[in-house]
Amino acid sequence: MKITTQQELEKLIATADESNTIVLNEHLQITFDCTIPCNIKAYNIAAYNIEAYDIEAYNIDAHNIKAYDIEAYNIDALNIKAHNIKYYAFCIACRSLKCESISGNRENSFHKCLDQEIEIIKKEKKVTIELTQSQIDKIKHLI
Repeated sequence: MKITTQQELEKLIATADESNTIVLNEHLQITFDCTIPCNIKAYNIAAYNIEAYDIEAYNIDAHNIKAYDIEAYNIDALNIKAHNIKYYAFCIACRSLKCESISGNRENSFHKCLDQEIEIIKKEKKVTIELTQSQIDKIKHLI
């Protein structure tokens, strides 16, 4: 399947099921910049830029990938930025690879970024502290 316009993409998005997922049993080629507001499950994805919440595919060949979670058999890209990457055999980025976690399913799986080190981004943990008025007054007094 080759998608070249936003109108064609919107027709595909309209086929998403109740879990906001599109399942394709064919190649998907998108030839323009777009944001896909649903999950994609496909055998092959070829695109310049992908922005998605979840991508599950056998093969991804792209220039730029920005996603929350990627689950794939093989990934070949220029740039990858994702929260979590899980792949089968190999994951290679040419220019940059930034993620919170990356792991392969095979014991001898392989991931690499050719031009720089893989950057593991630490998740920021937010802490909320509730203070009583008395405690706030004591802090103000110290300042």
